[in-house]
Amino acid sequence: MTAFDPELAEALRELPAGPPLSAETLPAVRRAMVEANLTCAEAIGDRDLVWTDHAVPGTEVVVTVSKPRVPEPGAPGFYNIHGGGMVVDNRFADLPRLVPLIEEFGFVAVTVDYRLAPEHPHPAPLEDCYAGLTWMAANAVELGFDPAKLVVGGGSAGGGLSAGIALLARDRGGPALAGQLLLCPMIDDRGTSSSTVEFAERGVWSRASNEFGWRSLLNGGSSPYAVPATATDLSGLPSAFIEVGAAEIFRDEDVDYARRLWLAGVPTELHVWAGAYHGFDRIAPDSEVSRAALATRSSWLRRTIGRA
Repeated sequence: MTAFDPELAEALRELPAGPPLSAETLPAVRRAMVEANLTCAEAIGDRDLVWTDHAVPGTEVVVTVSKPRVPEPGAPGFYNIHGGGMVVDNRFADLPRLVPLIEEFGFVAVTVDYRLAPEHPHPAPLEDCYAGLTWMAANAVELGFDPAKLVVGGGSAGGGLSAGIALLARDRGGPALAGQLLLCPMIDDRGTSSSTVEFAERGVWSRASNEFGWRSLLNGGSSPYAVPATATDLSGLPSAFIEVGAAEIFRDEDVDYARRLWLAGVPTELHVWAGAYHGFDRIAPDSEVSRAALATRSSWLRRTIGRA
């Protein structure tokens, strides 16, 4: 049985245990997660960054733009999609991960609120994310970034939606993307891999919660844009970075997706962190493995946006 990294195991023991997601637990889990999220003011603190909220015309989508007060000429853009199993959380969830990237790279960053399942099954979440992406690209000049340096990314469900809109943008003729940063992405609803079985009840994202998230999203249907692991053609996609823990249910599906991207000729990096469970960098940010993972992401971003 795959063991957890000792530092990560200690952090996991201190984490309050919660019930698997279900229709009964969903309202309480949603409230708790939203209440725990930082505001932009709290996440940014005294950094010289600014933020504004925007409604995407013709949709129900709201995005928050966070960026340096005066973006550098040719600044890169980052489009962030939050996680939450397709059923929980909001656009502020990833601020602890996103604000340091804005500070490090000068990103003009957009984070999107998409409608959640089960009230809004596929294609609503995906189309909301795509609408926000097209709005960001169309307003590159006003927002102050170079559209040729636009990266999409997110973790868990946000990683799955990022992979999905990379496919959608390819098939709809844009927006063009420089890269896709997929952190432990949720990309396969079939749940038959060895890692799905081994970590069904170990770590922070159980097989039962995962199945509930997929049922809520797909509502009896399916699509390669919703379930990127089922896409038959992965050619022509932007450069990909895939990160996953060796000790989580998404390990095998993410490794296989990287393999298929390589076969399709897509420049792809895969990093599988020994002993790491789902969301390890958020739960134990000061651990040695989290520091290594953050440095590795930064290296890929520097090369992807031409700052190596």
